Amino acid sequence: MISDVLQLDLRSEGAQELAQYLLTEIRSGRLPVGAKLPGERELSRRFNTSRGSVRRVLSALREAEWITQAVGSGTFAARPAHEALSDWGMDASVLQTSPAELMEARLLIEPLMPSLIVRNATRADFERMHECMVKGEQAASTDEFQFRDGALHQALAQATHNRFFLQVLALTNRARQQEDWGRLKRNSLTPQRRAEYERQHREIVAALEDRDAERARTALLAHLTQIQRNLFEPALA
Repeated sequence: MISDVLQLDLRSEGAQELAQYLLTEIRSGRLPVGAKLPGERELSRRFNTSRGSVRRVLSALREAEWITQAVGSGTFAARPAHEALSDWGMDASVLQTSPAELMEARLLIEPLMPSLIVRNATRADFERMHECMVKGEQAASTDEFQFRDGALHQALAQATHNRFFLQVLALTNRARQQEDWGRLKRNSLTPQRRAEYERQHREIVAALEDRDAERARTALLAHLTQIQRNLFEPALA
């Protein structure tokens, strides 16, 4: 909870200011969901506090779901599900959606993103997409690949520069953390399917970089359709 972060036993004023600053910026949307935070060294310098204190602040924020952290990628702004749901007047029961319902919703919503990405994406957005793709292709385990896959879809949502899609993605990622979803993904992902997903990722990003919204939308829809089909069709031995 927010109070848990702000009431940490932080010895320096700088650490207290850091906790307050990050919470305020994320809650206000000035640090949107998916935005990468400065590194520990930079935060330590900027707020005149030790790196140990910075780690404590970030750890508390991570536990409260205000940030996510990925080894080798960095720290990113997030939003707890209860906050996002509250913004929309919903309760936590919405997260109890089934994998089938989740895929139906993704097929309706995510293909709307390319037109905004083509219009609004920056060079930094495309660099982030490429970083996610490369790290996904280098992933040594299924769980790591799934994490990188989620990071790529988050990068796509961030590139819309539209807070609605960022909030939708935050809810989607929370729903994907349910055990049923994880089990289906693990059981359905074969090396051949993973290779196809990686090819599709590159096709989607290439179309976006060409500012070809229709080609990107078609590629993204095909990708999501294949995910939906693979989730519910047992992989061949």
